[in-house]
Amino acid sequence: MDARDAGTDISEVLVSEEAIAGRLAELARQVEADYEGRDVLLVGVLKGAVMIMADFVRALHRHAPMDWMAVSSYGSGTKSSGVVRILKDLEADVSGVHVLIVEDIIDSGLTLSWLVGNLRARGAASVEVLTLLRKPDAAKVDVEVRYVGFDIPDAFVVGYGLDYDQRYRNLGFVGTLAEHVHAP
Repeated sequence: MDARDAGTDISEVLVSEEAIAGRLAELARQVEADYEGRDVLLVGVLKGAVMIMADFVRALHRHAPMDWMAVSSYGSGTKSSGVVRILKDLEADVSGVHVLIVEDIIDSGLTLSWLVGNLRARGAASVEVLTLLRKPDAAKVDVEVRYVGFDIPDAFVVGYGLDYDQRYRNLGFVGTLAEHVHAP
């Protein structure tokens, strides 16, 4: 699906498909260097990180086991509720394992802060974060993020795994959702 298929639902393309691919390749090189000689478990956060995880792991030049968690603090709205629920837990035991959380977007940081704490409490050897997008102006808590694809403005964005009410995930780019789509 591209911008033409979305009609007037997208106000602006913020990050192109080409820019995403290039940045994920750069991040893959950084992760390879940082984890040289060590195994790392990639933990994707469903559903938004599916596209990022798929393209990121293909960009790696090493083996990288994957697992998935689904956590939610949104519902069908456009703002985080701050209450985190585990919808799908990991299959792997992370005790003594280096974990790299793969996220789609960090806005308030509330969900990610909770997730990092949860994995550390499970005894992970280390927990680091890779995110495609970060909204610095929306942060409510300080979360250390080692690998950031792009900093973006505090706008509601969709595409490349990000959705609004389960729509727009399959756009190949990240764009701002037009207000007429999500306005009350």
